Amino acid sequence: MRPNLLHEITPLTENDCFLFFAREKETFDFPLHYHEEFEINFISHASGAQRIVGSHAAEIGDIELVLIGSNLPHVWLTHHCQSRKIEEITIQFHKDFLDDNFLARNQLLSIKRMFEESARGILFPETITLQIAPRIRGLTQKQGFEAVLELMSILHDLSIARNVRLLSDIPFNNRNESKFGASKKVQTALQYINENLGGTVTIKDIAKLLRMPEAPAGRFFKKHTGSTFKDILNDARVGNASRLLIDTTQSINEIAYTCGFNNLSYFNKLFKMKKDYTPKEFREKFSGTRIFI
Repeated sequence: MRPNLLHEITPLTENDCFLFFAREKETFDFPLHYHEEFEINFISHASGAQRIVGSHAAEIGDIELVLIGSNLPHVWLTHHCQSRKIEEITIQFHKDFLDDNFLARNQLLSIKRMFEESARGILFPETITLQIAPRIRGLTQKQGFEAVLELMSILHDLSIARNVRLLSDIPFNNRNESKFGASKKVQTALQYINENLGGTVTIKDIAKLLRMPEAPAGRFFKKHTGSTFKDILNDARVGNASRLLIDTTQSINEIAYTCGFNNLSYFNKLFKMKKDYTPKEFREKFSGTRIFI
């Protein structure tokens, strides 16, 4: 029986290129989830664990490397794994990390094809995984532009790998696909929300920004994003809060206030609903090496 599906709000911001997160643990405890960002998952010392990617489910070996496409449901479960030193490295990057026009160049076509195939999830052969593993671990030793170049190089080498396996029977890349690009007005509204997360943002503000009455502005927003204004605002605030929880030593109360929540009880309840953990649990669970580039 598969667990419930969670929409993960990742802590990546528009100004980040990618997130690197590494930790050693005894169990897999994050629920089945999906997110817009692409994800590379490297796992070792986890023989007997179970991998679920889209419609696919299987028991894994001791080491593996998987590329997860945008909005593709996925999870790793402890299952029959007996290891107490599971190594897990996750790299998340925006789905527009490499622009479509850039990917259309001849030299990038293999990466473009790989991104398209990742809508089903891609499992790389063990030989490639063993070759790439030291470079993935080594990303912590690189900074700024050098780290970005290394990730691009890793993506290129993965894109020309042979004997890869597509996991899910059907692609999921259109799941909850938004239509943000359909309207410059919506882009303007989303930018305004992201720039004012710590303040009071209302649909009235958005209506004024879009030069529309409130009710039509709300309907316009829902039509072009697939979500209500309130849901978009809460998702953005929770994503910002999750980043602060793992990237700063600020108290939970301070973080709630910084992210626009004046009611700590409501913040805890909403965070739990969105992330499946309370803010305190989230901070404790995701301790490890986490780097934003």
